[in-house]
Amino acid sequence: MSTTPTTTTTTTKTHKPAALIFLHGLGDTPAGWSSLQHQLPSIEPSLQNIKYVFPPAPTIPISINGGMKMPGWFDLDYWPIGIEGKDDDIGLSKAVEVVEQCVEDIEKKEGITRDRIVIGGFSQGGAVALRAAYHGTSGRQEEEEEEEGTYAACISLSGWVTFDNIPSEQKEIVKHIPLFLGHGSFDDKVLFEQQKHAEITLTGEGVNDIESRSYDMGHSSHPQEMVDMAKFLKKILFDET
Repeated sequence: MSTTPTTTTTTTKTHKPAALIFLHGLGDTPAGWSSLQHQLPSIEPSLQNIKYVFPPAPTIPISINGGMKMPGWFDLDYWPIGIEGKDDDIGLSKAVEVVEQCVEDIEKKEGITRDRIVIGGFSQGGAVALRAAYHGTSGRQEEEEEEEGTYAACISLSGWVTFDNIPSEQKEIVKHIPLFLGHGSFDDKVLFEQQKHAEITLTGEGVNDIESRSYDMGHSSHPQEMVDMAKFLKKILFDET
């Protein structure tokens, strides 16, 4: 399956250019979340002035699907997804590399710097977003991170943390990346306990700007969640501080 992202873009004269890379969930496609490019600006008009990128996950065998292939960022062999499960580190590293390639493409083609790029995702995509923002790939060194800069922010909707610690060489840099966590209190797929676990893990590792909100829903999105996400993005990307 092609890994060429689906993209849309607008230009602005009043703000530095920015971008949102948003990763869909297991079994989904970019079309499942591409409506964000219209929905978010309808809530916060300034968000029409960013580039939206929706990468497709590769089609891979998924253990919980009996090994049958479906769009997925990494393999899953436990269900529902609670805090005791073990994640596919090899698959996660490959997924982070896809994110990194998207970032490089945006930097080269659009001139948007890394500190103006937000990494987000839903469910499995949210897990990858957290991994990309706060853990990265094992081969990246502190000097490289300093040269490239950090992301503007991270958004995880109904996702989960797939690591126990932020690598020591990255901790002082990535701990300043703001985070929006949204989760359904009735989620029976990615269990609600994952939200508190993410808060505890990342706060314990020094992440100092976490906005965490829960909603009366299952494993889905909520209108108020979209409002809160839009306000978070506006604050991060366009509000003067």
